[in-house]
Order: sequence, then structure tokens, then C-alpha cells
Amino acid sequence: MSLLGKLNRLTVLKDSSPGLFLDGGELGEILLPGDAIPKGAAPGDVLEVFIYRDSEDRLVATTVKPLATVGDFAALKVIEVHPRMGAFLDWGLRKDLLLPNAEQERRVRVGDTVVVYVFIDHQTERIIATTRLEGHIDHTPPPYKTGFEVSLLIASETPLGYNAIINNTRLGLLYRSELATPLDIGQRCEGFVRTVRPDGKIDLGLDPQGYQRVAPLADRILAAIRASNGRLPYSDSSPPEEIRAAFQTSKKAFKQALGNLYRQRLIELHESGIRLKSRKV
Repeated sequence: MSLLGKLNRLTVLKDSSPGLFLDGGELGEILLPGDAIPKGAAPGDVLEVFIYRDSEDRLVATTVKPLATVGDFAALKVIEVHPRMGAFLDWGLRKDLLLPNAEQERRVRVGDTVVVYVFIDHQTERIIATTRLEGHIDHTPPPYKTGFEVSLLIASETPLGYNAIINNTRLGLLYRSELATPLDIGQRCEGFVRTVRPDGKIDLGLDPQGYQRVAPLADRILAAIRASNGRLPYSDSSPPEEIRAAFQTSKKAFKQALGNLYRQRLIELHESGIRLKSRKV
């Protein structure tokens, strides 16, 4: 079964002057233009292709993988704005992706990076994008537990922090108070589920919680001290951004890990930084 807006594995039926014709099943024969044909491809071969519509609304295939397919949330750059039609986004293909005016939560400008959901407009059967994400979020009870590791796409900024798309399906919140540095809209990162509330809303963090977070981080700090001749220039007063750059963690987690090492009598804490205890460890 061939799907519009998705990657498909299709069999080459025949060669012709415009290119190769592929078996699109219920979609019929689909042209893979000559400039997109892999070297040596011939009838009988199976190729992985993306199916979309060209500027004349004909179904065509390409071996180029787009930056997003139907059903994906993605961060894409606005490369053109048409007053009546909407904005056009770079999704890695020769034909740009349309973000209609009606699908813009706020008007976008050339150069903006916008987080969109890619879907098929069933009135026109065209692949389009929308920044109205809420209608495409999964609102069923989430299967996550505290500490669950997830992939995040930073979608928008709020007074409390940042909304993030979780595993390409749900929406969660990263609290500004727990972040060492600001995040960028469209940024992808790994995170952890803090809490799933009774109403289904999900609180997130960039670091694991509790002992799961502190123990591995403490080991990394100890290894870094030993590799730096027993001293590191970081302390409770170090700026959060320095801590994040050095250990990829928040200052709160860093201080908890230091406390863990201090209680084990492995380190000494000074205004100028951290030192190994003079005894052998």
C-alpha cells in the first residue's frame, strides 16, 4: 500500500524518457523523474521514495528524504510569504511546503523558524503544514511514568517556560526555573518526565530526578576533578550557564551531586572551586 506524504518502498515498473514509473498500487503508476533516479536503477528494483504532489498536482516520487513527513511535528524555516496563499517552508524538497494563512496561529515572516505539524488537507489532497498544533496533539492518557526518558521538540515559549512536543505525539512543559539557559524554538533535545498530572498534563525536565540523576553526575564530576590534577574551578557561585556547558546539567543537579560527594568525604568545597580530599580515594 502506497501512502501520500510518506516514505514508501515501491517496485520499478518501466523506464521511459521522463524517468522511471513505479508501482503505486491503488495510487496507480507514479513517476520518479530522471534527475532523482539512483544510478543503475532498473525495472524490477525496489526503491525507497517519498510520494508528494508536484506544482501541477500530479503524484510524483523522489528519493530525497524530506525534513518531515505526514504526521510529523517539525521545525522548518520560512523562505517565502505570499499575501493570499500563506508561507512557504523549506522541507528539503524542490517544491516547498505550504503553510496556509488559515493554518497560522500567528503571521510568520521570512527567516522565521516555525514548529509545524504536517498533514494532508483532505479537501485539496495536498500536503500542508499548520502551526495550530493543539488539534493534532494526542490527548489520550499518556503511558509515561516519572523518570521516563523522552525526545523533545521545543515548540513555543510561555510565561512559565517552554512547551515541548514529546516523542512526536504529546505536549509537555519545561519550567524556566529549572533551566540553566534559555532554549531555542525548534531545538531538539532529550528530556525526562517529571510528573503526569491527573488531568493528563505532563511536566518535563532536562535532567533525571533523584538518585538516578545525582549518582552518575557525581561520578562524572569526580572523574573530571581527577583528570584536572585534583581541582576544578566550579563552585556554588558558578553561573548556571558555566555548569551546563561543563557538565550538561542544571546548577540544581550540580549542587546535589557536590553534596553527595562532600558527604562521602571525597571532595573539599572552596570559594575558588572543588578539590579532591588530600587522602587517597
